[in-house]
Amino acid sequence: MKKKHWLTSLLLSSSLLLAACASDGGSGNTGTDDIGTSDGDTEEVTTLTFFSADLATDDPFTNPVAQEITKRTGIQLEITHPVGGDEQAVPLMIASGDYPDMIFGKGDINKLIDAGAVIPLDDLIEEKGENIKAMYGDQLDRLRNSLDDPQIYHLGTGGVENRYLTTSGTFQIQFDVLKELGYPEIRTLEEYEEAIKSYVETYPEIDGQSTIGLSLLGSDWRWLITVGNPAGFAAGLQDDGQWHVDEETGDTVYKFLLPEFKEYFKWLNHMNDIGLLDPESFTQTYDTYIAKLSSGRVLGTADQDWDVQEAVAVLKQDEKDNRLWAPLPVTLGEEYISQSTRDYGFTGATGISISSTSEKQEEAFEFLDWMASEEAQILVNWGVEGEHYEVVDGLRVQTDEDRKNNQTNPNYGIEAGIGAYIYPFPQWGNGAVDSNGQSISRDTKEDIMVNYTEAEKETLAAYGVDLWVETFPATETLGIPAHGRAYEYVLPSNSDVAIIQQKADDFTTQKITEAILANPANFDSIWDGMITELENMGIKDAEVEMTELTHKRLELWGNN
Repeated sequence: MKKKHWLTSLLLSSSLLLAACASDGGSGNTGTDDIGTSDGDTEEVTTLTFFSADLATDDPFTNPVAQEITKRTGIQLEITHPVGGDEQAVPLMIASGDYPDMIFGKGDINKLIDAGAVIPLDDLIEEKGENIKAMYGDQLDRLRNSLDDPQIYHLGTGGVENRYLTTSGTFQIQFDVLKELGYPEIRTLEEYEEAIKSYVETYPEIDGQSTIGLSLLGSDWRWLITVGNPAGFAAGLQDDGQWHVDEETGDTVYKFLLPEFKEYFKWLNHMNDIGLLDPESFTQTYDTYIAKLSSGRVLGTADQDWDVQEAVAVLKQDEKDNRLWAPLPVTLGEEYISQSTRDYGFTGATGISISSTSEKQEEAFEFLDWMASEEAQILVNWGVEGEHYEVVDGLRVQTDEDRKNNQTNPNYGIEAGIGAYIYPFPQWGNGAVDSNGQSISRDTKEDIMVNYTEAEKETLAAYGVDLWVETFPATETLGIPAHGRAYEYVLPSNSDVAIIQQKADDFTTQKITEAILANPANFDSIWDGMITELENMGIKDAEVEMTELTHKRLELWGNN
């Protein structure tokens, strides 16, 4: 999408712009500005407002990648996000009727659809979505809303072609623990506990501070990713959010009712009882948690890589790479198989919508279509040529300076812009290649290996592998779930399941935390009481509705 194209579009829609001026009280605010260029000329820039439900930090859209996007498209984004994890941002938006041009509403997209806040994109895709059609191919149908309303209201967040050369969200343990113990095989919770216990006994302090066996972050929404989700991996289940789907029958159950989850949390209760679980795991702030990890005295955790990036960067800055963590395929026992390397296929998920009140719907759609182009995908994944990478023998090669910045700068994403505009925008996926056959992303085996620290290389060599995923079950042996991921179902806004799940999630977060921190003698009674209360609040009715949604998704996707 070149500038000329945009100017043409703006001229064609001049009548719309005039109408916009009138409805705007004649203020003349059309969201366009002139900016200076390096040669002294000016170019017209259109500002699109964009709300992202998943963004947690401010992005002024001024980094090199953002500037390059504006240079190539004539578009700049004015980005907003929920403050402090506010879950009412979209409902409040609906109540006010004041919408940005583009909205990533995540799980609230059905509320936006029901409110008439977003437009169907089918006609635009057919008329001018060449990049979008090429990117999604036969997966386009997975973006459709429902059997009753099979229109497309969003462009999905997930990559279309993916490969699994890394894993995240599982149990992790420090490289130095593995080295001290002679690089043992750790596959079960019992073995994981024994390794941490042994190291703490030998080294009760690290750099003058008490050694922490296992630290979690259960004081905010991260309870889900550091407490709830690891339980599923331990039970050998794929990440379906708060649910578990029987892939033979489609029966969908609230996961905390499963006996494997009780077994996992009973183990955490035991870890707390013997002093190996950080006593502040359910009270500490995110900053405190990151500070502890950054100190190098936390031996184990169970978290997503993106959630601990700041700590990883600090440890590398401080040349403490032996205090970084190795991911482990730990489960409740050898009869369980870790599913963290599973291929979910393209799941459609949620994505970015265009608001019905936007005066720049055409520009917004053309921008999203451009984001699906090869040109855009190279830019958002690799950055700016000459600044972030060089072309050597026809191939992109990351510069040493950018590689170092990526490794040690906790704010690399926002400051450099690389990776900042992949999710939740349309994305090819890390398994895709460009027209020259080169990976569209910087996630090849070679890219991953060149970023390893010396301690990481030493640890991997000790286990005789090149990548951590080689210590996990191979992706091709785990199959592909026909339903995708249950946590990406968009719950009907008029159903009871959303209300019941919210009540159940709030309740289980509180009661499971209480059970973990309780005297072990009281664990069973607390757990049993929680199950009874879940049944009283109608969790079985929610399971019936979720099972129905699973079957509808299978039918919508042609997998029944």
